[in-house]
Amino acid sequence: MELIQSFSVDHTKIVPGIFTSRVDTVGDKKVTTYDIRLKRPNVEPVIDASAMHSLEHLIATTLRNDPEWKDEVIYWGPMGCMTGFYLILKNDRPSREIYGLILNAFKAVANAKEVPGTAPENCGYYRMHNLEMAKYYAAEFVRYLKANAGKDEIFEYPKTNRLTTDDGRDFYDS
Repeated sequence: MELIQSFSVDHTKIVPGIFTSRVDTVGDKKVTTYDIRLKRPNVEPVIDASAMHSLEHLIATTLRNDPEWKDEVIYWGPMGCMTGFYLILKNDRPSREIYGLILNAFKAVANAKEVPGTAPENCGYYRMHNLEMAKYYAAEFVRYLKANAGKDEIFEYPKTNRLTTDDGRDFYDS
């Protein structure tokens, strides 16, 4: 089985940021998956599950209501490792081009009075939300993005160098 592309990112070197994870062609259209990384993997504590769930609802709602971007948004959802989110957009834009979108979406969390879609008929686990912690993580990420906006490392993945076998295949030790 081939190792998927996201596992070629060196998770010991990645920092929080906005990264292009992959670009796919669907029919004649481009679709881009972005890695919106809030925490440094295997270094920082992961995002609290209830806050992650609230951020999922808040940011998805914000993105899907943004007048400029709503028609491009396909998906917003959490990473299984709880260090960030995936955003899938129509088209193919460099990660720097969505900086403003992401910054504004996380800024919007500060003004939230409630988490949308938290009734039992709207959510699979409506009791697992934490608005105050979501605000904390969002504010932390906004400060980080502003402080590091000029750095390439928050927009470009660090890659893992792999050994190549004599017959040209990549070698994976696990």
